[in-house]
Amino acid sequence: MGKYILEMNDISKEFSGVKALSNVNFKVEKGEIHCLVGENGAGKSTLMKVLSGVYPYGTYGGDIVFDGEVQQFKEINDSVKVGIGIIYQELALFPDLTVYENIFAGNEVKKGLFVDWNQTIVQAAKMLKKVKLDVKPETKIKELGVGKQQLVEIAKALSKDVRLLILDEPTAALNEDDSENLLELLRELKKQGISCIMISHKLKEVISIADKVTVLRDGKTICSLDASKGEVAENVIIKHMVGRDIEDIYPKHPERYIGETVCELINWSAYDVKLGRYVVKDVNLHVKKGEIIGIAGLMGSGRTELALSIFGNPKGYKLQGNLKIKGEPKVLKHTNNAIKEGIAYVTEDRKGDGLFLLQDIKNNISVAHLKGIATKGILNLNEEVKVGKEYKDSLLIKANSLEQSVAELSGGNQQKVSLGKWLFTGPEILILDEPTRGIDVGAKFEIYTIMNQLINEGMSIIMISSELGEVLGMSDRVYVMADGAIKGEMSVKEATQERIMELATQ
Repeated sequence: MGKYILEMNDISKEFSGVKALSNVNFKVEKGEIHCLVGENGAGKSTLMKVLSGVYPYGTYGGDIVFDGEVQQFKEINDSVKVGIGIIYQELALFPDLTVYENIFAGNEVKKGLFVDWNQTIVQAAKMLKKVKLDVKPETKIKELGVGKQQLVEIAKALSKDVRLLILDEPTAALNEDDSENLLELLRELKKQGISCIMISHKLKEVISIADKVTVLRDGKTICSLDASKGEVAENVIIKHMVGRDIEDIYPKHPERYIGETVCELINWSAYDVKLGRYVVKDVNLHVKKGEIIGIAGLMGSGRTELALSIFGNPKGYKLQGNLKIKGEPKVLKHTNNAIKEGIAYVTEDRKGDGLFLLQDIKNNISVAHLKGIATKGILNLNEEVKVGKEYKDSLLIKANSLEQSVAELSGGNQQKVSLGKWLFTGPEILILDEPTRGIDVGAKFEIYTIMNQLINEGMSIIMISSELGEVLGMSDRVYVMADGAIKGEMSVKEATQERIMELATQ
């Protein structure tokens, strides 16, 4: 038996003449957790799609050797048959079906020609126990949180006798507790002899769990680092990822002028009619000109609901309390009202709510403010190109052209397009909901730099973030939310991760 369960040798892949992978070499030992890192667009997901058969044999160069045998996967089912399972960042579950139906979808337990549903439920319960998920197999997927859905995906892979499990950004949408539970499960699977490849931008998680780390940059293998030799360290990984040292992930900003209060909430509450409960409770909050306030809290604490209630209330909450813009009471019944008052909201779900993925860059940037490119009520397409180029250049959006579809961009560049879309509306108050979720460390640094530039120009930013380092690294003041309410407010000099978590878990 060989030492490696997987060897990918000299893998190359092109798209329309552009090399996405160039002679990549990647090896995974049996029973190890191997993390694959790199900036967005480095080739990580492309490499895994080659491995899993999404890009079939013949469409790439090089060899895949799995458990000592050269493989020629022509579709995903071919890789599944030999024991390779892949779980993507966007979960592939059927929300209206039960847990057991999802676990065995396409791999049904049969008795003769018919599905044996009783045995399916029994086997599903065994898989759930294996991933330490305490839910009934009959539970519908839509009734579970994202963390539990992630475990169902893993149970689904284990039901197919997986020997190599690939996870693409598995903790991107999870809170800290769910993330740690998932990482602990991967450690358990390792003890059972299952090898894991984990793609992640969260370097602290990578450092905590990886036996080895391979870094890709610009479609090439840069290095493989061995944790047992003390080679896996955050500054080392970052240097290899971006090709330069980033002394501080959070760019320093000079002492800045904090002006008058531009937005204030007084005894602000939001009642969700569909849920039958308050999602925002008696919030008092203010933000000043030239200030970044961070809003921290666990998933479900009410942070996004608070942002939506300010931004024209698109969910139709029943609102109570007062909202003041520059000292004037305002009633914003629609997002258009919020935009007119100088408020913009960059959603946490850029793919689902923030962007039109099949449209090009210039269309996405102009869409929230079509009047800005119209002459006498008629869209001026030349002006749209001019505006698109302005934001492409100023935000350093990496793309072949303004006509490139947003779906083809990396996560970091998609986020810049989403940001450009709202900056074009000319806001004075910018709400950023998870501004760096799912983007690499290099792109994060660029987003942070843009935020500081906007603040220096007099804008005010409300930043919602689940990353405590980000909250502490970028904010002037911090509010902590739990159960829809503000549990504490402090200057960033007073704030610590421990203090924030103490308040967030009240």
